[in-house]
Amino acid sequence: MNAEHPTTAGGTSSQVRQGRSDLNNSNVREDLARTGRCAMVHLPTGRICLLPFRHHGPCEFHRPQEADDVMSGGH
Repeated sequence: MNAEHPTTAGGTSSQVRQGRSDLNNSNVREDLARTGRCAMVHLPTGRICLLPFRHHGPCEFHRPQEADDVMSGGH
């Protein structure tokens, strides 16, 4: 689980989107984060985690183009 995002029991996806304190962080892509994704950016490579917010285990980073495809509805 992401250490930066402690879990709370009973959270809903709308609460996650509205209650994310990390949206102003430069290593979180805000547009993806607002869709309920982890959206953590690996700053040296620019790759982005597309897993759900508060996922278990390590981030899985994808190319920025894949994130753009997700935002445009391509996936």
